[in-house]
Amino acid sequence: MKTSNRFFFSLILGIVLASCGEKNEKTSTTNAAADPQPYSVFEVTSKSDTLETDYPATIEGTENVDIRPKVDGFIQSIAVDEGAMVKKGQLLFTIDAPQYEQQVRTAAAAVNSAEADVNAAQLQVNKTKPLVEKDIISKYELESAQLTLQSKQAQLAQAKAALVNAQVNLGYTRITSPVEGVVGAIPFKTGSLVSSSTAQALTTISHTNKVYAYFSMNEKQLLDFSKVYKGKTLSEQMRNIPPVSLVLADGSIYAEKGKIESINSQINKATGAVLLRATFPNPNLQLKTGASAQLRIGQTVDNIILIPQKSTVDLQGKKFVYLLGDSAKVNYTEIQIHALPKGQFYVVTGGIKTGDKIVFEGFQSLRDGMAIKPQVLNTDSVYNAIKK
Repeated sequence: MKTSNRFFFSLILGIVLASCGEKNEKTSTTNAAADPQPYSVFEVTSKSDTLETDYPATIEGTENVDIRPKVDGFIQSIAVDEGAMVKKGQLLFTIDAPQYEQQVRTAAAAVNSAEADVNAAQLQVNKTKPLVEKDIISKYELESAQLTLQSKQAQLAQAKAALVNAQVNLGYTRITSPVEGVVGAIPFKTGSLVSSSTAQALTTISHTNKVYAYFSMNEKQLLDFSKVYKGKTLSEQMRNIPPVSLVLADGSIYAEKGKIESINSQINKATGAVLLRATFPNPNLQLKTGASAQLRIGQTVDNIILIPQKSTVDLQGKKFVYLLGDSAKVNYTEIQIHALPKGQFYVVTGGIKTGDKIVFEGFQSLRDGMAIKPQVLNTDSVYNAIKK
């Protein structure tokens, strides 16, 4: 019986000790939770900055001329190579077409024959005229001779025109460059049969000392764009647009600045977009026809608020920040941002204002209304650290 009492006494003692230990643990946990945790915060400021917008662009030479044959024949020789720089008037292709040489010889012979006929008719006029003046023959004979001369002269003019036409056709067998530029692909080789109806061009000559960058804006973008730059007319506004940049396919910035020079006056009904054109110098021929790039337009804006993207929380397509409120408690606050991010920052258009303080980073354990121990960071150091 005594053994049983000891057992129950030990059991009760263990329960009491365990209960005390659990209570002490809960008390410790509660005290720890009551202590605010340190979080880095920074003050929101406004500043003037440049917002940059990128638009997909296609590069084209200022002149892209398809070289096509105007006569039928076999390619006799190719005087240039793909990618070569050619001058205006330089020989590109020679077409073997003997029929045109024969046409020139035939037309030249016809001219000689017509000239002889004209000379004979002229002699007849010269012979008839004094006889008419002496009333030996009738005036009708002179008029008939003169009409014959006019007919022979017309035939001579026709023969000369046919000779010129034959010479022009023969000249088409030597194809020269109509512009200065770079030779494109040459799909046909020596001996290929070509004609004026051949669908594919012999090659393309691209003048790329200057290039066009074509890009599009939708109707809303164009309206916003036109409100930014001063000017009563579209041409005046274009003159006030600052130089634009070109971002190449590898992400590098093209060394030369460009200028927007043309805005199409019509909106494409299928796409709802307007085509614009910027011109860039291309002294080293780095830009090639058909290349793709991003055209970057900068816009200087005053008094904008920038916050780091890492200082926001994304929830169902909306952006939130932890705003430091009274008693060092944070408020889960929705913000409105510009559609265009600036690098690692968002441009804030609503939800917070200059002078507000927001939590910089580390939101895993933060909750709305939670008290924190704010550690204020220097705003400039925050921005500079992210920009690097």
